[in-house]
Amino acid sequence: MLDPELPERITARRAELDERGEELANQPAEVRDERDELGVAGRVLERASEQLADEHGSAARAPGRWAAGR
Repeated sequence: MLDPELPERITARRAELDERGEELANQPAEVRDERDELGVAGRVLERASEQLADEHGSAARAPGRWAAGR
């Protein structure tokens, strides 16, 4: 005689696998989104660093101006 709970267990396991399949299907899009966000953050940081370097360079070259910390 077969286990009477077997069909229920099969159904429950299939539901678990369906849910896991959806999670895995969404991961590539989530990874792409995060990579895009990190790319934007990197570009913003690079621009800000360049601007600060330019400002520091301009302040150091300006006549009659003291460098910060003096």
